[in-house]
Amino acid sequence: MKHVDWSRVDIVFLDMDGTLLDLHFDNRFWIEHIPLRWGEMHGMTQQQAFDELHPRFKAVEGTLDWYSVEYWKRELGMDIVALKQELAHLIRPLPKVEEFLMAVREAGKRVVLLTNAHDHTLEFKMAQIELGPYFDAMYTSHQFGLPKEGVGFWDLVEEKEFFERNRALFVDDSLRVLANARASGIGQVIAISRPDSQQPVREVSEFPAVEEIHELMPG
Repeated sequence: MKHVDWSRVDIVFLDMDGTLLDLHFDNRFWIEHIPLRWGEMHGMTQQQAFDELHPRFKAVEGTLDWYSVEYWKRELGMDIVALKQELAHLIRPLPKVEEFLMAVREAGKRVVLLTNAHDHTLEFKMAQIELGPYFDAMYTSHQFGLPKEGVGFWDLVEEKEFFERNRALFVDDSLRVLANARASGIGQVIAISRPDSQQPVREVSEFPAVEEIHELMPG
C-alpha cells in the first residue's frame, strides 16, 4: 500500500528529521562534524574521535539523552547549537514537503509535528525554513518526558490533542517509533524509506512505506 485512506483521517502527526527535513544534515553532523570538532579539541583525527564517540552515542540511543543538546553539551564540553550553525546550510525540506503540508491543510486535517529533537533543535531548524505556519501544533518528546519510542508516549500525546487514535495518521522514518505507534493503536502508520537524500532507499517490510512524503498527497 502506498496511499492513505484519507476518509479515515482527522489528524496527521508528522516527524521532522528524515520525514519532512533531509536527514543528511543530522547524519553529517553526528558522523562527521562532531567527531571532527571533538577531535580537534583532543588532538585526535576525525576517525579516532569517531571511534571514541560512537560507543557513547550507541549507549544512549533511543533515550531522551540521545536527542538532548544539553546532555551532549555537558558530555562533550561543546556548544552543540553553535556547532549546528556551522552546517545550517544543509537544513532543507525533502522534495515537495511544502506542497504536501499545504494539501493536507486544505483537506481540513489537523496537522501536528511530533519530534524527538530537543526544543533548542526544533527552534533552530524552524528558524532556517518556513514550515512552521503549516502546523496547528508542534511538540518535542522532551515536553512529554518520553521519547516517541517510549511506552506510554501516545497516552501523553492524547492528553494534549484529545484525538481518536484509529482516525490518526502518523508518518516517521524510524521503524522503532512506528512500531510503538502501531502498538499504541494509531490507525495508519507510514514509513519514509529514503530519509537521507544522499543515501539509497531502504528496504522496509514491516510497514507501508513511501520514498518521499508527497507520495501520500490527499486527493
